[in-house]
Amino acid sequence: MHPMLNIAIRAARSAGNLIIRSLQHVEHLEVTTKGRNDFVSDVDRLAEQEIINAIQKSYPEHAILAEESGLHGDNEVVWVIDPLDGTKNFLHGFPHYCVSIAIMVKGKIEHGVIYDPLRDELFTASRGAGAKLNDRRLRVTKRKELEGGLLATGFPFKYPQHFASYLQTFNAVFPQVADIRRTGSAALDLAYVAAGRLDGYWEIGLEKWDLAAGALLIEEAGGVVSDFVGGDDYYNNGNIVVGNLPLHQQILDSITPHLTDELKK
Repeated sequence: MHPMLNIAIRAARSAGNLIIRSLQHVEHLEVTTKGRNDFVSDVDRLAEQEIINAIQKSYPEHAILAEESGLHGDNEVVWVIDPLDGTKNFLHGFPHYCVSIAIMVKGKIEHGVIYDPLRDELFTASRGAGAKLNDRRLRVTKRKELEGGLLATGFPFKYPQHFASYLQTFNAVFPQVADIRRTGSAALDLAYVAAGRLDGYWEIGLEKWDLAAGALLIEEAGGVVSDFVGGDDYYNNGNIVVGNLPLHQQILDSITPHLTDELKK
């Protein structure tokens, strides 16, 4: 195992333990609003600091891009952190959230960890070395057609200007599949695609920390990740489509006619 991946795993588990301990007093947490329908709690901040401390102890020179505290440092190695993906789920007692940590080197995602502390499920990947769930190798689904498939998506709750276009994409995809899930944790959705639990996924306007680790997991599990025009700018524009090779293309073909010009950039 690469040393940086090992540190990421330890940091994710430590943050996960803090999150689990906090379940006993969720009702007493201080919650503030960051933006439209976007909330942060004491647990988000404490978990993030736990991760940052673990990284800086081993790699004090590395840069960090964290959801709650922003960019720290300037280095060709950047740790991209979401300390609690699914904050609203956590605050409402809905048991679906995770810790996500990715490591970028010279602008390329090289390592990723997604940890579900409730189920003690650790998803890991290193470029060229495959993806794993705990000690089991991951592969994306082998399904050839959308028919019978289970997809996931996310609502663009931060971007109401895109909601009408999003609904058109949903209406185009839904009749073709068995069902669609909206879980409230983009990082776990991506991990589930890598694990073959979901056949595909699309969403508008994710943040870098939402998708970095999950995108690598899918690629290393044999899947395809792109933006809405089939390109690789998803990390910057936050618009993402994932799945195995045939399903990825079928999702793209279904949603692209309904996207505004802004979403095709």
